[in-house]
This record gives sequence, structure tokens and C-alpha cells, in this order.
Amino acid sequence: MSFECDNHGVKTWTDALPEHGGKGMAPTPKELVMNAMMGCTAMDVVSILKKMRQELVSFSMTNEVEKTTEHPVHFKSSLITFRLSGNLDPEKVMKVVDSSLTKYCGVNYMISFSCEISYRILLNDSEITNGKVSFAKKNVFP
Repeated sequence: MSFECDNHGVKTWTDALPEHGGKGMAPTPKELVMNAMMGCTAMDVVSILKKMRQELVSFSMTNEVEKTTEHPVHFKSSLITFRLSGNLDPEKVMKVVDSSLTKYCGVNYMISFSCEISYRILLNDSEITNGKVSFAKKNVFP
């Protein structure tokens, strides 16, 4: 139940949990999706804050997901928490996170069709905002 994936020469692995016949030696496919949700928006947020000349000292994220119980089991809801520290303008941080989560991050856009995504932003250990992600949905099927 462990599989090697090769994307343009870069190898990653996925595995099932032991109770499903795996060894738990690599992320499950759903864990990889969670990581992709965070990685996609993290790249947006950090790169845009740098372009805005914001003094970012530290950045981390968590993603708490709730899954459905019926098959196909998928993400029902997701709460992404952004933790930033530094000499940052709170208005710019909120704008950058909102832009990533509602305009730029294609991974979260795809997931939002079946999962309610919420977020909260902690700046220097204080929550500055929270809310639900609302992409302007496009008809993706011809």
C-alpha cells in the first residue's frame, strides 16, 4: 500500500495507515491534499508579502479538516490557520491572505467545490481576522 510517485524526476511517496494495510511510512493521499492546500497558499502569502516589503520573521500554518463518514470519504470542512510574526501591516496581511484564498490558489479553488474552507490569521500571537473562503465559482464543465 506504499507507492512511489515521480513528478518530473522528483520522487514522493504515499502510504496507507496501518489499519488499512499500509506501514504509515508516508503521508496518505488525503494528507498530501491537505499539504497541497497549505503549500499553495503559503507560497502566495510569503511571496506577495516579500514583494510588499513586509518584514516577515516567521510563518507557519495548520489545517484542521473534518471528513465525511460516507463514501467517497472526502473533506467536508477545513480550517486553515495562518501564524505570522514580524513588523507586518495587519491590513496588508489580511489582503494578501484573502487574495490567495479567493483568487490565486488553484488547489484551494478545486477543493472548495466539495469542502467548506475557513481561515483565521494570527499576527504576533493575536487573531486579526477569520472567515470563510468564497471563490467566485466558474462553470468548469463545458
